[in-house]
Amino acid sequence: MSSDRKRCFVIMPFSETTEFHTEEYWNNHFEKFLKPLIDSCTEVEAFRSAPLRQDIFRQIINDLVFSPIVVADLTDSNPNVYWELGVRLSFRHGTITIAVEGSKIPFDIRTKGVLFYPSDPNQRDDFSKKFKEAINDCISNPDRPDSVVLETITGRGSIYSVIHHQENIQRLEGLIEEIRQNYGAIKAIYERIEWNRKRRLSFLRMSWGTITTNLGHSALDLLLAERYIEGKPELYSCAHAIVFMTNSINENLSNWAVSKDASKWFIENEFRLKQVFELFYDDLNKIKQELQSKC
Repeated sequence: MSSDRKRCFVIMPFSETTEFHTEEYWNNHFEKFLKPLIDSCTEVEAFRSAPLRQDIFRQIINDLVFSPIVVADLTDSNPNVYWELGVRLSFRHGTITIAVEGSKIPFDIRTKGVLFYPSDPNQRDDFSKKFKEAINDCISNPDRPDSVVLETITGRGSIYSVIHHQENIQRLEGLIEEIRQNYGAIKAIYERIEWNRKRRLSFLRMSWGTITTNLGHSALDLLLAERYIEGKPELYSCAHAIVFMTNSINENLSNWAVSKDASKWFIENEFRLKQVFELFYDDLNKIKQELQSKC
């Protein structure tokens, strides 16, 4: 197969399905009708699935999932064909369903749209034209939805989006808890400063009553890395500022017992630290309420 041509995987029966549709019929159907028709589209080359056996099962699934285009012939409602079609529609768009005229197509497949070809090979010009148009559309618009299964799983309002929405709420709850704990630690710092002040301990060496637990920002890092809250640019600016503040707090905590600059820094920044963390905490809770209201 030419490496520069897109693979078109054909799902169809192999063995006899009716008195008229024998194994020889299906072989000729592919070799003399479908393959030449598909190969006439210069960007595409057809290949056929093989009978389902355990030793090639994985290869068939790979072909169904990774082939840019799949053509499924639903004539005679062959169980293997429908099984393979179900696998394909669960993973990717770019699927064309065809059948001989007069075929009975299940309702859930019929809504997708099926191209019917005449049983008489001499009357297939109109089908061939529409079929080539479908092939070219798959090439030009590879992401055009044609699988209701995939749309249900991955589209807006889908199962995927609902799960994704719930995951974002859980991430936000983790962030809120991290900010709550950090804000509690900040208040504890200033309570200890006040405790030291009342006991006339020198701010030059605060070896008594120091706090050694660092503030964390892993949930903030996740927010900034994945940006899972949409439409809130000011939120990310504030998050960057709080990460910077958190690192500064941790640095000064580590120097608190030995440096007058550390205690001086805390005293000078008390109002700003408390205000920023408190406002950010309130904003996150409002965003959480907004997300929960959309569930």
